[in-house]
Amino acid sequence: MTEAGRRGLDKARTTLERALYGTALYRLSLRGRRPGALAFGPLDPWPGDAERGAALLGGVYAFAGASVTAPSTPPWRPDGVSERWLEAMHGFGWLRDLNMLNSGEARQAGRRLTADWIERCGTWDALAWRADVLGRRLVAWLSHSGLLLAEADHAAAEAHLASLAEQARHLGRVVTSGPDGAPRIAAVKGLLFAAVCLPGDDRGLAQAVALLEHELERQILADGGHEARSPAVQLSVFRDLVELRGLLAAARKPPCEILRVAIDRMAPMLRFFRHGDGGLALFNGSHEQDPALIDLALALGEAVGKSPSSAPHSGFERLLAHRTLIITDIGAPTARSAACAHGGTLSFEMSVEGQRMIVNCGAPTGDDQGWQDAMRATAAHSTAAIDDADMLELLDDGGLGRCPKRVVSNRLEDAGNIWIDASHDGYRDLIGLTHRRRLYLTADGDNLRGEDILSGGGGGDGAVGRFTIRFHLHPGVKASLTADGAGALLRLPNRQGWRMRVAGADLVIADSVYLGVAGARSRGEQIVLSGPLKGSATTIKWALSRVPAKEKKT
Repeated sequence: MTEAGRRGLDKARTTLERALYGTALYRLSLRGRRPGALAFGPLDPWPGDAERGAALLGGVYAFAGASVTAPSTPPWRPDGVSERWLEAMHGFGWLRDLNMLNSGEARQAGRRLTADWIERCGTWDALAWRADVLGRRLVAWLSHSGLLLAEADHAAAEAHLASLAEQARHLGRVVTSGPDGAPRIAAVKGLLFAAVCLPGDDRGLAQAVALLEHELERQILADGGHEARSPAVQLSVFRDLVELRGLLAAARKPPCEILRVAIDRMAPMLRFFRHGDGGLALFNGSHEQDPALIDLALALGEAVGKSPSSAPHSGFERLLAHRTLIITDIGAPTARSAACAHGGTLSFEMSVEGQRMIVNCGAPTGDDQGWQDAMRATAAHSTAAIDDADMLELLDDGGLGRCPKRVVSNRLEDAGNIWIDASHDGYRDLIGLTHRRRLYLTADGDNLRGEDILSGGGGGDGAVGRFTIRFHLHPGVKASLTADGAGALLRLPNRQGWRMRVAGADLVIADSVYLGVAGARSRGEQIVLSGPLKGSATTIKWALSRVPAKEKKT
């Protein structure tokens, strides 16, 4: 089946679901034996945020870059919020923020909010009962059963357990009908938690384990990367798997070998995506993330594998020399990575001694379509664009139109020096061009040399079209033109200096924007190389070199 056909089938399924699941007859079918208690109460291994917990006590619900204030009635369906906001609200991950307060008031608020959800949202809703949202809610309720049940009266506890059982029954029926990819793993995770924690569900446990094994075989690539090609998704799925393995071990259930193997394979790739500051690279919808959280995830994963240098199946290369680190995207977007895909093929990020220097722009936290489109555009990445057109065409139905289909990369290492030679055809259908980028990092980490070659059509007599090559700078990096105007000087926060030299292009310093920290938008700068396309091939050479300490003083 084609991707368009699959999307059409999903739309038809959603229409059918709305007609069936909202009926009183279906709600009746969810009723069954009500558990008198949990068979097992897991603990949430992840820290919450006490500041967010305190805000929740005050009726402030801040998710996905938006804040809703509702001091009396919980805002389960407020106007003007994004789908991501609703997913977070109905997913109940914020229970860990309340739990961080460790107070009677916080426990009471958790019970009150959960009971209100059961009363107002306990019947089917397309988003609140969607498989992935439902899966995360079940995990949150079960992982915070101490907060929700320990001091609850008999009637409240009975209603809570009955709702858990009904939601688990529905999830067992729809677990594979929700969004694919990482959300599917979140749904299966919820099903597995319910099977372990609710009494007498051995059949559900076998179903959940089988589904998990199927999804891991399908979604985790041979090099350990997730099919979404997103560092943020890599971390999210890794955390889910670590939590699942911890659940099975704590509940004394048989270990799942494929789960262990997936964790062992994913951990090195998670390390692969980390910059010198411990945060994640900004490819395909990612934010930096909290380094302490990544450290915790890796520690709980107990995986000791080192970061690889090449990730050919995921489509990335990592160049490391004397604390100078470069991560570059040498992969093509696919239908299965469409939800996260950005137009950044051959873009790269660079950090030096724990400080980010060259970056991509990141991703917005909310669902503002204008910002979503802008951050997915080629211009938001440190790579080349032609006539400011995007190499990646995003269709209204969520699929991909014109995009790089053939990406070729070669790597060579010698005496610590590293070469990457890669190309993509994302502009072939638009203007008949292929973009080739060569990177060379010296063994001492003090010099990065680059060459961008735009070859094929688009040249002819004179100039047809223009190229633009961007190097977005982290907000902590300040740029200035050299005296001759043909280069730039970069100053890092630790006062370290780097010089850029260019041949074959005009150089200017322009404004940029940085959305690498979730919920924040910072001003930055970018170095822009531009010029006309000439003949059958246009070559632009550039170099970044560390400024010696003596030279900086003079």
